[in-house]
Amino acid sequence: MSEPLPTPPAAKQRKPDWIRVKAPMGKAFADTKALMRRLNLATVCEEAACPNIGECWTKKHATVMILGDTCTRACAFCNVKTGMPRAVDPLEPQHVADAAAELGLEHIVVTSVDRDDLPDGGARHFVKVIEALRRTTPSTTIEILTPDFRNKADAAIEMIVAARPDVYNHNLETVPRLYPTIRPGARYYASLRLLESVKRLDPTIFTKSGIMVGLGEERLEVHQVMDDMRSADIDFITMGQYLQPTPKHAKVAEFVPPKTFEAYAAIARAKGFLLVAATPLTRSSYHAGEDFAKMRDARNAELARKAQPAA
Repeated sequence: MSEPLPTPPAAKQRKPDWIRVKAPMGKAFADTKALMRRLNLATVCEEAACPNIGECWTKKHATVMILGDTCTRACAFCNVKTGMPRAVDPLEPQHVADAAAELGLEHIVVTSVDRDDLPDGGARHFVKVIEALRRTTPSTTIEILTPDFRNKADAAIEMIVAARPDVYNHNLETVPRLYPTIRPGARYYASLRLLESVKRLDPTIFTKSGIMVGLGEERLEVHQVMDDMRSADIDFITMGQYLQPTPKHAKVAEFVPPKTFEAYAAIARAKGFLLVAATPLTRSSYHAGEDFAKMRDARNAELARKAQPAA
């Protein structure tokens, strides 16, 4: 009997022209990478295989990922490795601040892996990073992108809000129907409550959240997510195309065309967000500094309108 033929590998999905990007290269890119390695810092740019890494690192913009490079969860969309993380590095907060100083950052985005193994989910470490940045680069505005602090959220949020980051970001990632397969370790309404709590504790902190499209969601489901975000008083929504990082991850159900992103953006603006970023290549921290300035200007304009006496 002849040997069975091996199963051919699954054909790789061809990306449309509108989401192709140039390969990273150049001295500025290399310098940014060298700095991160010297300071023993992980970045979500690398760990999550972000398509914008070439553009951002060439501009010396990097999103630092604290609490190590190993996540205690295994979401179907995420390329960050999972397992039992190592001990938290006590030098990491100052290393983040040193990186911000050396890169000359006006705005920094700090995110983390999920650390369900820690009693506070890593919240105190976020506070230490914020404090180190305020000491070392006091003019740098700070945006944090946190996990959901499952079963520890109330105390974690109070602790972080008291440290007063400029922007508090936490991504909903997808529509509620897809959570069991795409984000099984999280709960949609718990994430909404987290962001709502930030606003309740300190209304001056900007809140931000994002979703991926192309995972099989329906348009009306996306509109409902927008409504839910506005009910939680979220200021800024980001929307981008999901890209499958490896064959083991969730497949792309659809490459959403730019025209659809434009339609989503128009609807989001009509729903009252201070700022909307919706393009195929949009990611949570893509152009975050420029977007922060726009969001601050939008709020100031809104406050000025409200202060005008009625005609």
